[in-house]
Order: sequence, then C-alpha cells, then structure tokens
Amino acid sequence: MHSQTQDPAFAFPAVELVAKGIIDPVLRLKFLKYMARYTMPLPVPADQPRPRPFSFLRLAVILALLVGLFAGVFMVRAGSRVKTPPTPTAPIEPVAVPLTPPREPSPVWQVETTGAYETYSNGLRIDSRFAVSNHPRAYRVFPADEPENQRGSPGSRPAGIVFHTTESRQVPFEEQQNLVLQRIGESLLEYVQRRRAYNYLIDRFGRVYRIVAESDAADHAGYSVWANEHSVYLNLNESFLGVSFEAETQPGQVQPSVSTAQVRSAAMLTEMLRGRYAIPAANCVTHAQVSVNPSNMRVGFHTDWASSFPFEQLGLPNNYARPSPAMAIFGFEHDSIFLHWAGTPLYSGVEKAEAELKESARRSGLSVPAYRDVLQKRYRQRLAATRQGVGASEAGVTG
Repeated sequence: MHSQTQDPAFAFPAVELVAKGIIDPVLRLKFLKYMARYTMPLPVPADQPRPRPFSFLRLAVILALLVGLFAGVFMVRAGSRVKTPPTPTAPIEPVAVPLTPPREPSPVWQVETTGAYETYSNGLRIDSRFAVSNHPRAYRVFPADEPENQRGSPGSRPAGIVFHTTESRQVPFEEQQNLVLQRIGESLLEYVQRRRAYNYLIDRFGRVYRIVAESDAADHAGYSVWANEHSVYLNLNESFLGVSFEAETQPGQVQPSVSTAQVRSAAMLTEMLRGRYAIPAANCVTHAQVSVNPSNMRVGFHTDWASSFPFEQLGLPNNYARPSPAMAIFGFEHDSIFLHWAGTPLYSGVEKAEAELKESARRSGLSVPAYRDVLQKRYRQRLAATRQGVGASEAGVTG
C-alpha cells in the first residue's frame, strides 16, 4: 500500500479509510488513482488565478461515491460465501417412501473355478487357497408348531447364515496403513483357518475367503438358538453357515464398522448362498441374536453385530426386529450387559419376545416364572437330543 507521502489521494482521511478496506491490490490502485484526479488541484501557471477552494459539497459527493464503491467491493468479495436465500415457494407435501422389501436372490451360477479361485455370475470371487475340511454337518431341526417334539428331524444342508465380526485388531482403513492392513489380514486368516472358525471370511478390502467347506460345520456359533415360522434350530454350528467380517463392533453403534467393499462382497456372497441352498431371509441373522449361555439361561453370550448390521444392503429384511426365539420359545432372559451392547432395533426384538412369553404364560394359566421353567426344561431336553447327533442312516436327509 502507498504511504501518504507517495500518493496525494491520502490527503483525505476518508480516501485512506476506504482504500484500506479494498483487499484486491489492483482495485485499490485504480481507486487511488481515480481519487487523486478529483481530490487534488491540478498545477497551474503562477500568472493565472488559482482555482476555487475544494467545496464541502464536492466532498460530500465524493464521499457518497466512496461509500457506494466500498459497498460494491465488499459484496463482490462476500458473494462467494453468502448465498442468496431462495425464493419462497409453496410447501411440498411429504411423500411416504415405503421400505424396500427383501428381494429374492437372483439366479447365480459358477462361471469358472481354478482350484484356487471361484468366480460367479453376480461378480462374486472366492479365494479357496485357505480352505480346510472339518466334520460333515449334521443336525436336528424341530418343528415350530410341535413344542413337545423332543426328537426333531435330521438335516445336513445349510439352513441359514450367521454373520459375525472377528473382533480382531483394527487400524485406520487408509492408504498409509496399507502394509499393516495386509499383515494383520494374513495373520487373521491363519488364525481362523487353524481354529476352523468360520465358513467364510471377508477381509477389510472386501476379499472373500473360504475357510471351512460349506458341506462341513465350522466352529462359529457354539450354543445358539434360532427359529422361523416353521423350524427351530439349536447349536447353529451344524445347521447354519458362518460368515465373518474382519471388523470390531462397539456397544450400541449406529453405523456399520465395515468398509463399503466388505458390504458389497457380503451382498454377493449372501445372494449366492441363499440361491444355492434355498436359505430363507428369516434365517440370515447376526451372532448377537442367536448366542446364548445355558449355564445362566441368558441371551447374548456373544455380542458381535448386536447393532448396525446392514441387513437391507444385503437384500435382507431387518431381522433385528424379530422376537428372540431363545427368549420366546425357551424362556431365556437378558441382562444389563446385553442391553448395553444392543441397539434400538435389537432391543425391540427382546421386548417382543418378552411380550410373547407373557401372553403364552397367561394362556397356559401359569405365572411367568413357572412358565419360564417349563420352557427352560424343554430347551434342555432338545439340547440333549441335539448332542446325541444324527445317526449314519439319517445323515443324508436334508433339512
């Protein structure tokens, strides 16, 4: 900026004040030159009369021009930050958007297999290099409308899917951590392979790995209970496939703790498995929904995916809202720890199960504690039948 001795326009303090407010140096220089022409008298020969003194009227006009120019410059600079309010329009009536119903899986077929990899028509790619065998799956399924049936029917085909998280070490999912992410993923693969922990693992890059063959049971669900409108299942290692995400969950979290690539891959894997084994959408659930502890008869022994599972993104209904079968059918209870981990949707399933149990107790003419004892005895009887396994002559029958 020019000093007062360098530019005659600074003979007027008002000019200096406005000039300081002009941030753009080019505009400021043009402004000073313009004002110099009108605020300073032109030199005249000594023998000619001097011009009239600068009048206050002229000063007032110039100051008005200065204010207008200053306001214009300010608005130009502020225009990029201040948005003009939109013109008011007639209010738009809200339109209710229905929830997308669960879609039936499209036909999916295997495009090719190399022994190490499999590709499918929906874009799914499975890495089979880490696949191991375990004991063939064999289980008993109990009819939902026959509560006194303690024997059930044998089954050997996967009847559902339990979704897990590995609850393993996590680092930020960003490019700078790429080597660390790969090393952790490799160690995790070795661990779950050694433990026969899941049938499938989806790593943080969205890569799908087969761990235990689909024909074999993986050690993923332990003591667990699930049911749909037709069937009741216990100890889901045998009857359900285990699909785990490399992830870690937090109590009551709202957003899924997985990457977009993991969700896409899980959707394709779920579509393929549901189509291959005719798995109903109601049998696609999370570990927190099915895990139980028979020693104290409480649900939620494991709490991975107690909330925020992306059911709809996998083409599934929100199964969190289904009443807990362990509570409604077998009289299991819940505690404060489970509620600490559960999100609002899962807790609604707990409330529904409690309401069903109370209504069933009322119809039976028993108090809730007495009716709960009946249900828990029924569970122990079915658990004993399940532990006896399926005879060799029955193993080929599907459920």
